Amino acid sequence: MELQEEIIADLTTELQDDDDFNDKILAVKVKNAINEIKSARKYPSSYTEDMINKDLANYYSEIMNLARYDYNKSGAEGQSSHSEGDTSRTWVKRDSLF
Repeated sequence: MELQEEIIADLTTELQDDDDFNDKILAVKVKNAINEIKSARKYPSSYTEDMINKDLANYYSEIMNLARYDYNKSGAEGQSSHSEGDTSRTWVKRDSLF
């Protein structure tokens, strides 16, 4: 199974019971997280797709965390705080997930 598909499957298992679960948004968030890790890794042009994919597998948890973080914040982009009833949320800094 390809890394992207595996991460989507695992996150779907985690998140599918949420009332507003959206598999299409989740797939986009996983794709973006993979691309972000690729960009941060700055692979040399001599790397093949196979070499990149093997390296990305080492960042499985980071990709999962970024995708989950971004998915959970969908619809709340740019929100600095949120309170509703007795619930108050603050978010960890996204950069700490790298």
